[in-house]
Amino acid sequence: MKFAPDITEFVGRYTAVWNEPDPEIRHKAVTELWAEDGVEVIESAEYRGRAALKTRVTRAYEEFVEAGAFVVKPSGDVVAHHNAIMFTTVMVPAVGGDIVWTGSIFVLLGPDGRIQHDYQFAVTSSATHTTAHEFLRRLGEGDPNRVAELFAETVDWRLDWPDEGHPAVPWIRRRSTRADVADHFRMLSDFHLPGKHTGVAPEILVDGTSAVVIADIRQTVRATCRSYVARCALRLTVEEGLITRYHVYEDSLTVAQALATS
Repeated sequence: MKFAPDITEFVGRYTAVWNEPDPEIRHKAVTELWAEDGVEVIESAEYRGRAALKTRVTRAYEEFVEAGAFVVKPSGDVVAHHNAIMFTTVMVPAVGGDIVWTGSIFVLLGPDGRIQHDYQFAVTSSATHTTAHEFLRRLGEGDPNRVAELFAETVDWRLDWPDEGHPAVPWIRRRSTRADVADHFRMLSDFHLPGKHTGVAPEILVDGTSAVVIADIRQTVRATCRSYVARCALRLTVEEGLITRYHVYEDSLTVAQALATS
């Protein structure tokens, strides 16, 4: 039974495939790493065959590397014997910072050195960072109920807006419950055309249970087809995996002007 002659090189290729921006190169790398009937197993799913693996790797790249601005790296602890290799990978912000996810990888190789079985175990992750990232992902999908599921039943809610509000932006008002959260994002969706709410790569800064998200709000008004971009800072508190504080500081004038009908 034969596996890759240079184990360090193998692990380098394995981690590099998750960071590869070019679809053709990424698909070629998947073909070179996994056998035609190769399988990857994670805690929540199984991916069988190269077609499924190519889709899996592409989605992970789009969600975490391209949109999330992370990079996957080996930790340097590879061990191997016979046709088995075990090593650790970490995910860190591309601009530098603390590890947000650690995975223990165990693979079994076939006679040609390609992966037959790939088992991934999540070892550690920042619950605050994970929840903030998942919030942005669901926000981009545009499902208000799915967004609201990430919030606690009672929420410390604050938007950078006068208490009397503004008739052009009726969704900006006092909120305090999970149902209120769903209503907020539902109204926001009603007033805008479908599309991502944030820029391509928002910056997430985490300190314990607190997170600050710096991003651009990018929207197109449904009634007027007028597009706008407003800089935004979002302050979150995450407790037991749920958002308990949601404070938004945005360019409110730009939003109001874009929504004004005259």
